[in-house]
Amino acid sequence: MSFFRSNNGFSSLYAEAGLPAPVRRGLNWILGGNLFGTLHGIVCGGGTAALVGLAGMLGAGDMEFGLLVAIPQIAALMQIPFALLVNRTQNRKLYMLTVGLISRLLWMFFGFMPLLAKTPESQLPLLALIALLGISSIMGAMINVCWFPWFSDLAPLQIRGRWLSLRDTITATGSLLFGLLVAYLLDVLPVSSKYIIIFLIGGGLGVLDMICFAFAPEVRTAKPKRAPFHKTIMEALRHKPFMKLVIMWTVWNFTANLSGSFLTPYAMNSMGLNFMQITVFGTVAASVATVIAVPRWGQALDRFGSRNVMLLGCIGASLTPAFYLLSTPGSIWPTLLHNVLGAFFWSASNLAANGMQLSASPDEGRPTYIALFSCISALAGIALGTLCGGWFLEGCNAAGWFTGSFDRYKVLILISVVLRFGFTLLLVPSMPNENEHTLRDMLKGMGRG
Repeated sequence: MSFFRSNNGFSSLYAEAGLPAPVRRGLNWILGGNLFGTLHGIVCGGGTAALVGLAGMLGAGDMEFGLLVAIPQIAALMQIPFALLVNRTQNRKLYMLTVGLISRLLWMFFGFMPLLAKTPESQLPLLALIALLGISSIMGAMINVCWFPWFSDLAPLQIRGRWLSLRDTITATGSLLFGLLVAYLLDVLPVSSKYIIIFLIGGGLGVLDMICFAFAPEVRTAKPKRAPFHKTIMEALRHKPFMKLVIMWTVWNFTANLSGSFLTPYAMNSMGLNFMQITVFGTVAASVATVIAVPRWGQALDRFGSRNVMLLGCIGASLTPAFYLLSTPGSIWPTLLHNVLGAFFWSASNLAANGMQLSASPDEGRPTYIALFSCISALAGIALGTLCGGWFLEGCNAAGWFTGSFDRYKVLILISVVLRFGFTLLLVPSMPNENEHTLRDMLKGMGRG
C-alpha cells in the first residue's frame, strides 16, 4: 500500500479534513479493496462475459441465462436480515472476513464445473454452476451492508464526493487494463483450461478485496444504537429524503434496464460486432471517459451538491442510448458514442447516488437503510426492468411486429430513452440538496473550471 502513502490527491483530502493517521490508512485500505473488488467484478458476476461463456459451454438455454442474470439481484433480499444482524452485533469486520471472504472464495471453483460432467449430455455441471452462483450471491449480500456504512464512518461528508471520484478514476483505469487482459485470455487460452484460469484469477482478486478490510479500523461517528429492526425499517420508510432517493433510483434503474441489458447482444447479433470490438469500444471507451470525467464530478458534488450532479448526469445518460436508433450492420460508432458520452454522464449519476445514500441515512441505522435501498432498486429496478424488456422483445417477436430497419430493439430503446428522460425531469428536481446552489450555478462553475 506504499503507493497510497505518497503525496497524491488523497493526501490533500485527508489533510483538508484533518484525519488522523489510522483513519487515513483505513481509507487507503478500503480503496485497495474497492480496486480489487472492481477487477473481481469484471470476471465474476451474473452477466459477465466469462460466466456467460462458461454457461454456454455447459449447454445453458434462455431460461438458464436469465437465471444467471436474475440470481444476484434476487439475492439482494438477503441484505435485509444481514442488516439486522450487523445492526445488532456491530461486527462489520468479522462478517467481511468470514461471510464475505467465503463468498469470494467460491468463485475460484466456478471454472472447475465442467469437470463434473460424466457424459457430454450431463446437466449436473450447469445445475452446480447455478447453485454455486446462488450461494455466493446470498453470502455476498453481506458485503454491501458492511463496507458502505464502514466507509461513511471513516470519510467526513465534506470530502466523500472527491474521495469517491478519485477512487472511481483508479478503478476505471484498472478496469480498462484488466478488461483487455480478460478479453485476450478468453480468446487465446484453450477451452479446456481457460475458464479454470480466468475464475481462479477473478476469485483471487475478490479474496484480496476482503483481506484489505482486515487492515482498516472500524471508526464510528455515532455510538451504536441497537434499535428494533422493524422500527428502523419504519423510520426509513417515513424518511422523506431517503424515500425520494429510493423511488427516483428505482425508476431510473427500471427505465435504464428496459433496454440496457440488450444493447450488447444487439451490437453483436444485429450490428455484427465481435467480442474484441465490444470490449474496446464498450468497456475500454467507457473506462477512459470515466477517468477523464469523474474528478470534475467529484469536485462538483462537494461544491454544488448531489441533486445538481444527479440531474445533469441523468439527463445526459438518458439520451445516449439514442445513438443506437441510427445503427446499421457493421457500424461501430453507435457503441462508441454511447459508451464514451454515456460514461461521462452515468459516472455523475452513480457518484451522486452513492453520496445521497450516505447523506440520506442516519449513522446509527445506516446498514438497514443501505440494505433497503439496494433491495428495492435491485428487484423493482434492475431485475424487473430487464424482465419487462425481455417480455417486450419476445412479445414483438412472437407477434411479428417491428421487423424492418426500425426493429423491435430500436423501439424498446426509444421507449427507454423517453421514459428515462421524462422521469428524470419529474423526480430529480424535487429531491433535497446539501446547499442552495442550482443547476445553472453548477454549469457556470464547471465552465469556469
